[in-house]
Amino acid sequence: MAKGGRSFQITAAPVTVFAHLLVISIATLVLVWLIKFREGFAFKSHIKAKIFNLHPLLMILGFVIFSGEAIIVYKTIPAKRQTQKATHLILHFIALVAGILGVYAVFKFHHELYMPDMYTLHSWIGLSTICLFGLQWLLAFFSFVYPGAESARRSRMVPWHVFFGVVIFFMTIVTAETGLTQKFFSLELQRSQEALIINFTGLLILLLGISVGLIIILPRRM
Repeated sequence: MAKGGRSFQITAAPVTVFAHLLVISIATLVLVWLIKFREGFAFKSHIKAKIFNLHPLLMILGFVIFSGEAIIVYKTIPAKRQTQKATHLILHFIALVAGILGVYAVFKFHHELYMPDMYTLHSWIGLSTICLFGLQWLLAFFSFVYPGAESARRSRMVPWHVFFGVVIFFMTIVTAETGLTQKFFSLELQRSQEALIINFTGLLILLLGISVGLIIILPRRM
């Protein structure tokens, strides 16, 4: 047996590589789905489905992926703590902007087709997630960046910041999964290539969430 029982221990590095492969795969599948099967995307179009398509594009590629990358940045960028923190903040800001635009796109789509808003579980979880995400970002900015709380207070806040950050990230995963499921049934898909793409996208998003969770708890190196 290895000294100290370390033979079965792994670092975050291999899981990080796997997570980035998942990111590439998810982005590819989403783009193939929306461009090949759903006519692309646009903020203004007489084909209203193109407006809706911005919603999954921005929420998955922007909100889910960038927020995941922001969380694991401390294990993926071999840089000084301040650089990691700045990258963490910027990636989360990009995710927040993408999420807001994604929510705007779906409301715009509903209003142009005179459809009701906020009547599904997906929409309830999704709007709650984006609101909590924005609040978390603002609190973090004013507590850790500008003007910044006192050192002792920041130390007390860090565990809660991490906890709520992880909770909100997994809420983004749940939102994405329920959204894909809702879209699957609204399109009345069964056994088809498009159905497989949507299902595999959902599975890969789930694996990404699990990978991010592992990266958080695993050490960077032994």
